[in-house]
Amino acid sequence: MECTVRWQPEAGMAFNAETGSGHLLAMDGAPDGGGRNLAPRPMETVLAGTGACAAYDVVLILKRGRHDVRGCEVKLSADRAETDPKVFTRIHMQFVVRGKGLALAAVERAVQLSHEKYCSASAMLAMTAEMTTSVELVEVG
Repeated sequence: MECTVRWQPEAGMAFNAETGSGHLLAMDGAPDGGGRNLAPRPMETVLAGTGACAAYDVVLILKRGRHDVRGCEVKLSADRAETDPKVFTRIHMQFVVRGKGLALAAVERAVQLSHEKYCSASAMLAMTAEMTTSVELVEVG
């Protein structure tokens, strides 16, 4: 996997990343650090990527199990260390899964498998952060 990150000096502390798959991602710093608040902070993208990684796993596991999953969102909240490096120390992922006739046990198992076996992003972050999860099911007609 490869990625090239380029500083955009004309924009203060903004950076553009080009991923190995050819996609672009913009990031910016906070105004108190020279940024202009034009894009997510780098650590926000780490958190968002972790949520997307876990949600991807959960949806794929449920689909492979032939469950009628119709939606999945992950609401993440995190705390960071007070001193540098300000690593994540606590991350909570609340999964809101929509579907028809989904069993809570099946969704909880998918979340557990993602966390314990498949999601490389959460596995890395679990080395510094206490990781917790919760599940909410929404029945759709």
